[in-house]
Amino acid sequence: MSKRSRLLRQRVSVSKLGITKLVKTFNIGDEVCIDLKSGHFSGMPHPRYRGKRGVIVGKRGNAYIVKVRDYSAVKELVIPSVHLEKA
Repeated sequence: MSKRSRLLRQRVSVSKLGITKLVKTFNIGDEVCIDLKSGHFSGMPHPRYRGKRGVIVGKRGNAYIVKVRDYSAVKELVIPSVHLEKA
């Protein structure tokens, strides 16, 4: 994560990670946007998916399975709710 933190830094100060961001819930079929702004590195998806929209197709533990289109391929990513926002 040594070089990654420089790539992910924000130009504006980011608020601290609160309890509301940790306990977000989504339903299957919800459209979400992948957001990497939080300072929570656990389970963070690759930066190529930053800002991509996807659809929740399932749940795995505390994380969600999100179907994302990457050019012509359709991929399923396992992402914690900290890195997701409703679209």
